[in-house]
Amino acid sequence: MTEKEQIFQNLRQIADAIHALFGPNCEIVIHDLSDLQKSLVYMKGDVTGRKVGAPATDLLAKLLQQIPERGDHRHNYKSVTADGRCLKSATTIIKDSKGKAVAAFCINLDTTKYFNAIQSLLPFIHDLETGIYPSKETFTDSPGDTVKTLFVQAVEEMGVQPSAMSIEEKRRFIEKLKQNGAFQFKGAVEQVAGFMDVTKCTVYNYLKKIA
Repeated sequence: MTEKEQIFQNLRQIADAIHALFGPNCEIVIHDLSDLQKSLVYMKGDVTGRKVGAPATDLLAKLLQQIPERGDHRHNYKSVTADGRCLKSATTIIKDSKGKAVAAFCINLDTTKYFNAIQSLLPFIHDLETGIYPSKETFTDSPGDTVKTLFVQAVEEMGVQPSAMSIEEKRRFIEKLKQNGAFQFKGAVEQVAGFMDVTKCTVYNYLKKIA
């Protein structure tokens, strides 16, 4: 068995394994790059409707020309079938021991059913009117953990760490914490002061200004 024959035998075994794992929505194609006119020599699965003997695709032809500049693979790119179905695809160029490109190993995953499934579930997890996810709820074991969670959420909303905040930003930050109910918990002022690395008197002063 020649090296090329061994490569293609190995690729066929890998193709069979991937298809067995992902099922009928997945198609694995092997191209022999010695003849791009009829390069498709092995298929497992049927997503694109091609047959053995089909030519190289436009992307494969471009990829072979761009190997020196852009590398020998394209992963997780979008492709579209003739009937409009969207696929998630990957193409890898396989080289022999001399560095010559001899094969292309391609995976096409039909994501249509997954997309439809997501759309059917969105009303349960998503606010379709505003287009945003509802506020998350964190379950904690202590009041201190709840205050810490509210603190972290406020920092994320502000987009800047307390140590880098201006005086006005710190005022708005404390106001946000108050609006979110952080100071309803005993010891919250001291805890927030510690997180901000300021005195509790400083926190009280901000609270007075927004009262």
